[in-house]
Amino acid sequence: MKKWVMAVVLITCILMTAGCQETKKNQELKDGSYTAQMSEFSHGWREYVTITVKGGEIIDTEYNAENASGFIKSWDNVYMNQMKSVTGTYPNEYTRYYAAQLTGVDQAPEVEILSGASSSGGNFKKLSQAVVNQAIKGDSRVVMVETESEKQE
Repeated sequence: MKKWVMAVVLITCILMTAGCQETKKNQELKDGSYTAQMSEFSHGWREYVTITVKGGEIIDTEYNAENASGFIKSWDNVYMNQMKSVTGTYPNEYTRYYAAQLTGVDQAPEVEILSGASSSGGNFKKLSQAVVNQAIKGDSRVVMVETESEKQE
């Protein structure tokens, strides 16, 4: 009886391991470039994440925001000075901080939120998951991510 129970446990473990490996294989990122962006502007800016995947791994990440004319938030020195004096951080700093958490991985990370940029951190987390899902599918179309206000409507 003990041998039979051990055999069942062993077979179950083998099947579970094989299933996990198959799921991982199906979740592999496909090489290419992928973008996710927030569907609405917030305070005049729309955040986005663009990744480049090579060999199933994210080799480059750009996280930023742009205004309606296409001007990039981290280039705005006036905004930088105003934000840094209030929050202790600024777009060029926190966008690189968040992007570094996604570069070099093969799945959406658990995002460590930076004090002073928590709203952007929350958006980065949503954008990261969306862009990684696009890379798993191999779908290079820009995916739009709903804002909290859209979800509440």
